[in-house]
Amino acid sequence: SVARLVGKYRVPILGVNLGGLGFLTEITLKELDKVIERVLEGDFVVDERVALQAAVLRRGERMADFTVLNDAVINKGALARIIDLETSINGEYLTTFKSDGLILSTPTGSTAYNLSAGGPIIYPSLHCIIITPICPHTLTNRPIVIPDDVTIRVVLKTTQQEVLLTLDGQQGFMLEYEDIVEVKKSETSILLIKSPYRHYFELLREKLKWGER
Repeated sequence: SVARLVGKYRVPILGVNLGGLGFLTEITLKELDKVIERVLEGDFVVDERVALQAAVLRRGERMADFTVLNDAVINKGALARIIDLETSINGEYLTTFKSDGLILSTPTGSTAYNLSAGGPIIYPSLHCIIITPICPHTLTNRPIVIPDDVTIRVVLKTTQQEVLLTLDGQQGFMLEYEDIVEVKKSETSILLIKSPYRHYFELLREKLKWGER
């Protein structure tokens, strides 16, 4: 939510972990005073993260626009059956996912819902978008990584079902039959102040227990 509010102003964000996983909040409370001193002195490094622009199109009308740091997720309701999501990239047909839903993720969001759904971990400075089906009804529908200079369109081809578009798990929009979810790279990028005390791979090991046996 903070990223959406200040991202367009190009204001660097300092994330402080107040408890919990906090993968994007690298700074601990014990480190906060020293880090703030360094920031005020101009001694800090900024990590520029790709954001996505997601829009909902309905019968030719633009219904909603969202800026996304982690992911845009199309998901069926609790009692709904498998949904059909016709997906194209730059106007070229990709496939129709028959699944519980679809995750369109940034590299930053690759360690969030995308990872839980079996998607890959992507280094945050890479310029790409990850498309990950949720519980696909075929073994051949696997996650795919594509460049972030494309436009993705997902058309809901299922009727009489509750289907929701969620943005970073914080905003939601109810979809209807033949609604188009259009996702592309945002003109706004998010600036995060990096921790001077740990690097990305250390965060993977510490917070996600990556590589442990």
